[in-house]
Amino acid sequence: MSVDTVSLSGWGRTAPTTAVRFRPRTHEEAAAAVRGRGPRGVIARGLGRSPGDAAQNAGGSVLDLTGLARIGGVDAGGALHCDAGVSLERLLRVLLPLGWLPPVVPGTGRVTVGGAIASDLPGLDHRRSGSFARHVSALELLTADGEVRTVLPGTALFDATAGGLGLTGVILGATLRLRRVPTALMSVSTERAEDLDDLLARFTAGGDRLPYASAWIDLMARGRAAGRGILTRGEHATPDMRPAHAGRTLLSPRSGGARGRFRLPGCPPVPGGLFGPAPAALYNEVRYRGAPRARTGELRPVGTFFHAADAYPAANLLYGRGGLVRYRFTVGYGQEETLHRVVRRIAGRRGPAVRAVLQRFGAAAPGGLSFAAPGWSLALDLPAALPGLARFLDDVDEEVAAAGGRVCLAKDSRMRPEAAAAMYPGLAGFQELRARLDPTEAFRSDLSRRLGL
Repeated sequence: MSVDTVSLSGWGRTAPTTAVRFRPRTHEEAAAAVRGRGPRGVIARGLGRSPGDAAQNAGGSVLDLTGLARIGGVDAGGALHCDAGVSLERLLRVLLPLGWLPPVVPGTGRVTVGGAIASDLPGLDHRRSGSFARHVSALELLTADGEVRTVLPGTALFDATAGGLGLTGVILGATLRLRRVPTALMSVSTERAEDLDDLLARFTAGGDRLPYASAWIDLMARGRAAGRGILTRGEHATPDMRPAHAGRTLLSPRSGGARGRFRLPGCPPVPGGLFGPAPAALYNEVRYRGAPRARTGELRPVGTFFHAADAYPAANLLYGRGGLVRYRFTVGYGQEETLHRVVRRIAGRRGPAVRAVLQRFGAAAPGGLSFAAPGWSLALDLPAALPGLARFLDDVDEEVAAAGGRVCLAKDSRMRPEAAAAMYPGLAGFQELRARLDPTEAFRSDLSRRLGL
């Protein structure tokens, strides 16, 4: 097991801190690192894709699990056991040629299975499939005493671990229930919406006939065009949908990822950020006008459909040296006016928002800190160095909380502890269970200290 001292941050590059990093190759090495932790505790870390500080531990230890990356075989019922350090991108490449898909596919493949469970990530079909942990039939959890437990769904420990941000222990492996797919292609529909009302109406029209759906929103547009966007929906293509020349791509591993697209290797941070208000508005205008008014039946590889953003691995460097803040919140159905007000506030502030994704969520998970709940979810990125951004987002927090909504903890880098307590009614129960399991607070992170979790 290698050990070094490093400065770590989330993908947003805000507030880096220094920790001792352990890189175990076996469960025994991971257990030894937990038993030998220092007074500042330890937290698990995967690929560092969380934009905030959930996988940082200032002055303590960080357990880098990417060396635990074994993938087992798939049984006849579609069950697969794998290590927690396996990335979803790699799972996709391995499973797709066999006709299987990870149970929930979020917007990036550069997250580990352990991270997907600890964040209880939702996918584009949350209304139908729920979040990631719903499809975990068992997990192996390294607890504060250095022992490895098999944890099953329906138990309090499983519910606390799903979405628990690594604070109940270190997830070492999991058994997943996979999804059978007919081809490695998606049949995709795209349509433009003139404003937010139009976009919400298009989202709900047709129900969930096409299970995967998300929309890009132009948060620079104001007036009548406020909230305009591009809605993209998809379903798994069947063999009869493929063009004649695409026979080899039906279950090809080459179609399982967003490779071969534009990349920014080694691109340094742009001092003031690439996008100011005027360039961002121009970019959004071009993107909106360049989308088809309506198009159906477009075939795309599975990986390109789900993980298009992964073709731009250095996109976080375009927000300036201060990094980016990802703000993701959800409000319930019937609270559309709150969504309208937040969109208008962001548009009126003229923050250079070029990434903004709207989704619909279904039933909530039982985890006390799981994010997804029935309603609308909006995720957006803003340069962290924007003047007054912290106070502005504090005000939005209050509006979201007043509407019964919540901000995603796994993405957060700046929320106040009182806001988290107001948004997550299950927090007190999570804290009580954690105190019983881990009275010495072996598992800690910068986020847990900041929010008093």
